[in-house]
Amino acid sequence: MSERIAIVTGASSGIGLAVSQALAAQGDKVVMADVNVEAGTREAEKLGGLFVQADLSKRADCKKLVDAAIAKYGRVDILVNNAGIQHVSPVEEFPEDKWDFMISLMLTAPFLLTRYAWPSMKERKWGRIIHINSVHGLIASPFKSAYISAKHGLSGLTKTTALEGGPHGITVNSICPAYVRTPLVDKQIADQAKVHKISEAEVVETIMLKNAAVKRLIEPSEIGELVVYLCSDKAACFTGSCMTMDCGWTAT
Repeated sequence: MSERIAIVTGASSGIGLAVSQALAAQGDKVVMADVNVEAGTREAEKLGGLFVQADLSKRADCKKLVDAAIAKYGRVDILVNNAGIQHVSPVEEFPEDKWDFMISLMLTAPFLLTRYAWPSMKERKWGRIIHINSVHGLIASPFKSAYISAKHGLSGLTKTTALEGGPHGITVNSICPAYVRTPLVDKQIADQAKVHKISEAEVVETIMLKNAAVKRLIEPSEIGELVVYLCSDKAACFTGSCMTMDCGWTAT
C-alpha cells in the first residue's frame, strides 16, 4: 500500500508524537488521538493528518475515534495503542478510582480499538496493530500495581489477537521498552523520588538504569523507527511478539 491510514493514540507528545511523525514521513495518513486539543491539533496540522479529541478511558470515545478515521479516510490499516499514564503508590494506598481509570485507558481501550478497527483490516486482508507496551509487561517492580497489571494484560491481548489475526493478514505485536525520554517518565522520576525519599538524579541512576546494560534513556524516535518496520511487509512474519527494547534490562 502506498498510503495507509494509521490511528495513533496519545499522539500529542512523547512516544505517540514520534510514532506519528515516523509514519507520516513514510507517506501514511495519521489520525492522532489525545485529550490535549491544543497540542494535538497543532501537531496533526504539521503532519497533514486528522486530530480527534478522545478520552480513551470512555468506551464511547474509543468508538468515536475509529468511526472518525473511517468517515474521513474510508478504512483503518494501522492501529498504534500508545495512550497511558503512570501512578506510583504502595498497593495499600493505591486509589481505587485511579486503578479503574488506568485499566480502562491502558487495557480496555486497546481491546476496544482493536475490536472496532478489526473489520476494516479483515475486509482488506491486511492490518498492523502495535501496542506500545513496556518492559513492565514482562516483569514487575514495586509501587506500580495498576500500570504493571495493565501492561501484563496487554501482552496477553497481543498474543491472543495475533492468533486470531493471522488468517486475515493482520499482525499484532507489542513493543516493550525500558524508560523512554518522555514527559510521562519525567513525572515518574518525580513520583519515585517522593516514594523512595531520594533525589531525582538518584532515581534515574539507582532505579531506572540500575538493571540496564546500556546506561541511557531510550529516545522516542527509536520507538517510531521500530513501529515503521513492524508496519512494513518485511515484518510480515512478526506477530504475537512482545519485543524488548530495554537496553538489556531483562537479559539477566
